[in-house]
Amino acid sequence: MSFLVVIPARYASTRFPGKPLADLAGWPMIRHVVERGRESGAERVIVATDDARIESTCHDLGVEVVRTRADHPSGTDRLAEVAGQLGLDDDAVVVNVQGDEPLMPPAFIRQVADALAQNPETPVATLVTPLQSLDELRNPNVVKAVRDRSGHALYFSRAPIPWDRDHGGTPDHLAGWWRHLGIYAYRAAFLRRYPELEPAPIEETESLEQLRVLWHGLRIHAGTVDGDAGPGVDRPEDLERVRQHLLDRTAQRSEEGSGNE
Repeated sequence: MSFLVVIPARYASTRFPGKPLADLAGWPMIRHVVERGRESGAERVIVATDDARIESTCHDLGVEVVRTRADHPSGTDRLAEVAGQLGLDDDAVVVNVQGDEPLMPPAFIRQVADALAQNPETPVATLVTPLQSLDELRNPNVVKAVRDRSGHALYFSRAPIPWDRDHGGTPDHLAGWWRHLGIYAYRAAFLRRYPELEPAPIEETESLEQLRVLWHGLRIHAGTVDGDAGPGVDRPEDLERVRQHLLDRTAQRSEEGSGNE
């Protein structure tokens, strides 16, 4: 199936200004994210930015880039502008890969696009993965998800949901507890509609923009994957950890290649 990857990239990050252009193993970080999109088999990979420096770097790298307004409150709003600028068909599938996720597995990008295509009644798809520890369950920076029997999201929260009443919120196993991965696939028709949707009180309380979709009675398909997307880059000190992951992946691929000879 055909799909596009759009990567929102802001320069003016409060915690890490210039983050998309930070050096990561010899490349600006945004190039790593673009490569993950290309490896997924996307028809087009586009960077959406409000900054001339990021736009110039993308041009130098031969990466398609769309210049957007600077006043978007979220990445989804920025994607909505891109969908409008490009004149995408209503049924076009657009995958949002965050610009600070250079380790996002290409298979995950492909899977979330496929999940949307396989659920024509659903305007949005995302991915969840099994929680691995009680520390994750309690960590407000790890977003938890609850799904219904058909794989659609019931709710997302920073709180430890579902609450294990019989064990005081500390379950003796983690089967059935899900961590949300911040990757989404949208239909272009929904993207154009999103900025017109009233912000939801629960969205503002949890600081989770996907809750706007549920609050308005729309559905999000939450597909499951094993494994994680790897660490993202929120602060400068995260770069070294991500560099090591990239080195480990390169070494693993080299070993696999040698084994096939």
